[in-house]
Amino acid sequence: MEKFLITGFSGFVSQHFLNLLESMKVHVAVLGMDIQLPGFSFEHYKFVKCQFCKTDLLDKNQVDNTLYQFQPDYILHLASYSSVAFSWKNPSASFANNTNIFLNLLEQIRTMNLKCRIISVGSSEEYGNVDIKDIPLKESQELKPVSPYAVARVSQEMLSKVYVDGYGLDIILTRSFNHIGPGQKDIFVISSFAKQLVEIKNQTKIPQLQTGNLGITRDFLDVRDVVKAYYTLFKKGRKGEVYNICSGVGITLADIIQKMADILSIKITTVTDTSLIRPNDNLLIKGSNEKIKKETGWDTTISLDQSLRDILKYWEKV
Repeated sequence: MEKFLITGFSGFVSQHFLNLLESMKVHVAVLGMDIQLPGFSFEHYKFVKCQFCKTDLLDKNQVDNTLYQFQPDYILHLASYSSVAFSWKNPSASFANNTNIFLNLLEQIRTMNLKCRIISVGSSEEYGNVDIKDIPLKESQELKPVSPYAVARVSQEMLSKVYVDGYGLDIILTRSFNHIGPGQKDIFVISSFAKQLVEIKNQTKIPQLQTGNLGITRDFLDVRDVVKAYYTLFKKGRKGEVYNICSGVGITLADIIQKMADILSIKITTVTDTSLIRPNDNLLIKGSNEKIKKETGWDTTISLDQSLRDILKYWEKV
């Protein structure tokens, strides 16, 4: 029975990864690690045998004991402070946490000589502000991070390369672009818009959205396609390589809002709130997924429109 360890288990992505494993109808063991308790149930799966261990990844003894007892074949490292906005407000905490928890994990794996494959989840934020001629972004593009969060992600990527080349660890790196889907917290922009639009539809909120810069372009990918990419990389990715996880399509936030308003058949106005505009935001992010498609056969399966419909349905039920 294959064993998967998931850090950051209580976050948005892991539940969808569990659902994917269950859909394959193959018996697997999963151990979730997080400093917070998960807000979802994981006992109902038939094929996935899942356990949870409340763990502070900065505590070497906790990490060592968990790794030694579970002996994972695969580690999906999702744990992080994943909000760019949070990193601007708390740069020291964001950088120290995101870098040190990963370094601590790698050190324990190295000293234990644990043979497993690790996915180090990075971010499209690593690319920073780029020239239009460099779009779509490829993995060979120079990294120019412009936020504390992005700098931490670049550091994590560089640490990965050190541990691959210097210690022989089996690590695959991703630069995961903005992922969206049902169940995402409303601290993230698309989920926040969706929640507010549903409230407008239900007439519990005036038909007006407070927004930041709606002119920025992002590459959004459904979380269910994201987790398929992670699983595919576990099986077919190349050690030490970096892969973009993206849709390859760019769209402005203004167009996203309009799409959701059309789905709900409502009319709204938007008002710019300067407090929601980041100090130095990436204006255009669109990636190339050519490499992961070519090397692993992965491809997107869920359209942006379907993602938005599912997100709106989620908020209608909450």
